[in-house]
Amino acid sequence: MTGKAATEERGALFQLDGKPTFKEAFPQAMQHVLAMLVGNITPPMLIAGTCGLSAGDETLLMQAAMIIGGLTTLLQLFPVLGFGMGLPSVMGVAFAYMPILTMIGTQYGIAAIFGSQLVAGFASIFIGMFLGRIRKFFPPIVCGTVVLAIGLSLYETAINYFGGGSAAQAAGTFGAPQFWILAIVTLAVTLACSLFGKGLLKVSGMIVGIVVGYAIALVMGGIVDFSDVADAAFFSVPLPFHFGLEFHLDAIIMMILMYVVQAVQTIGDVSSTAMGGFGRDATDKELGGAIKGQSICGMIGAVIGGLPTDPYSQNVGLICTTKVVAKRVFAIVGVIMLLAGVCPKLMALMATIPQPVLGGATVTVFAAITLSGIQLISEQPLNYRNRMIVGVALALGVGIETVPSILQFMPQLAQNILGSSLMVAFLVVFVLNLIVPDDNSED
Repeated sequence: MTGKAATEERGALFQLDGKPTFKEAFPQAMQHVLAMLVGNITPPMLIAGTCGLSAGDETLLMQAAMIIGGLTTLLQLFPVLGFGMGLPSVMGVAFAYMPILTMIGTQYGIAAIFGSQLVAGFASIFIGMFLGRIRKFFPPIVCGTVVLAIGLSLYETAINYFGGGSAAQAAGTFGAPQFWILAIVTLAVTLACSLFGKGLLKVSGMIVGIVVGYAIALVMGGIVDFSDVADAAFFSVPLPFHFGLEFHLDAIIMMILMYVVQAVQTIGDVSSTAMGGFGRDATDKELGGAIKGQSICGMIGAVIGGLPTDPYSQNVGLICTTKVVAKRVFAIVGVIMLLAGVCPKLMALMATIPQPVLGGATVTVFAAITLSGIQLISEQPLNYRNRMIVGVALALGVGIETVPSILQFMPQLAQNILGSSLMVAFLVVFVLNLIVPDDNSED
């Protein structure tokens, strides 16, 4: 290959419509797959545990997560009828939805999760259509408070997994020394890679930590069970409506509010991609298309068992760092995800990851969500007005969830909605930001 041809080939990686060779594109695509893989399959595993699903249904949830992630990634890359943004992005199941999914799943079961997701996904399409008009109602102080509340509400999940999860609680072994060892080693390795690693190692800290924790669990013996892997097929496609659909008003309201919150976070991720990858601001058409794309895929996900998606921040970070934006790279990412999603044996193998290992790995994700909320809040001056709005929203949200009996005389619908710290924080900060006069004074 001549020097000129090599230069053109390398340059193709950094152009949206560039055509790098498969040899050049595939390693870049695998970076993105490794960066998002564990984050995409972990929420289905957590929800399966919350809802008490069988190993087979857990595998189906993980399959659907990979399929819907790949489908959403491809739709964002190649828009259809205004659904999708036309920019590179790696989409996967969102951790941010976990508090709401857990609440709905605990109270009503998995069918209610997908019923509310179907309705909320449809409603979210209109958010994308009218984005320009409603964006002003969600300044950083509102978005940041909600993201902060999401992070805080996820810590209980991580610590439960630290101790071995619901299975360990039922067996009376919750918090056993071997679970502590697995969780702490996994956390330590994940942090070491994230803080001291370079390049791919830095963005793959979570998967490296899980591999090390998993290896230790195998050495310990009696923790990892491969029986379900042997029974899993090599090829299978999730059947529509396998988990069913149930519609409960309170679950639908909470899910719609969560889609609103996530739409705002998607705006931030897409804006970062446009600025980091192309050196420009994202257009309203791109932002609206991104929201509509993940909304319609959320509806498809509700049918096949795929939980709600959003752009993965670690992959946004990769785009901003490497400047690789060629559509061909991200098309390969989407195809790999789809292929993984139709291989139940691979998903069943991943489902053998012990819960303490997942707990140790996800602490870093939940911490990152919390700090993202703080960072968003600090984009506006932390003057008296803003501090009080954030403080009151969090105080009421966390306080009411901690003392749920204070809602005992309210209608059941109100109890279900206001029993979530996330919902209370969102409603309070949204209303206060509207009614309290603006104050642009310094901190």
